[in-house]
Amino acid sequence: MIILFIGAQASGKGTQAKIIAGKKGFAHISTGDLLRQATGELKEKTDVYISKGKLVPDDLILELLKERMKRPDCKNGIILDGFPRTLEQAADLEKVTKIDQIFEIKISDETAKKRLTGRWNCKKCGIAYNLVTAPKPKKGKLCDNCNIPLYQREDDKNEKAIQKRLNIYHEHSEPVLKKYKDKVIKINGEQTIEKTTKDILEKLE
Repeated sequence: MIILFIGAQASGKGTQAKIIAGKKGFAHISTGDLLRQATGELKEKTDVYISKGKLVPDDLILELLKERMKRPDCKNGIILDGFPRTLEQAADLEKVTKIDQIFEIKISDETAKKRLTGRWNCKKCGIAYNLVTAPKPKKGKLCDNCNIPLYQREDDKNEKAIQKRLNIYHEHSEPVLKKYKDKVIKINGEQTIEKTTKDILEKLE
């Protein structure tokens, strides 16, 4: 089973993907995880782009995904977090696997802006904390896992940059949701984490 979690930045899709994957025994895969966990020749290829601050091409992301899907933890099901983001990526994904369900975690742009300005990340393990919602770090602005200082992305500090990212999300992701409308389940992401999780579990096939 392949399930997509799609939503604007700070919609909570990553948090929900992790929770649901844990409860159902699915593998949780995000683009960020794929890039961080890349090894060998694929890592060398992706590092060429990352070191220059460029986006990693779709064909490389797909190669990483195909390798990741071979691992034993994927046998029960896979949740793809934030991928595909475009119609082109969706078409490429369908060459590799079938999409079974899509959960759209819906929040307003205003909620997204509020949450994004409260978001802090760990450079080592990649976990995202949020001072506005949850999960909040237990020790000030230190990562609970790595005990190192968290950092805030530059584009999480600037409201114009945030709005630009949201516009890009709407422009690219909404056509994906429209194409697969028969598989899309809309979930209210404005609720508490617990209520959002409950709603997803009730709709999961």
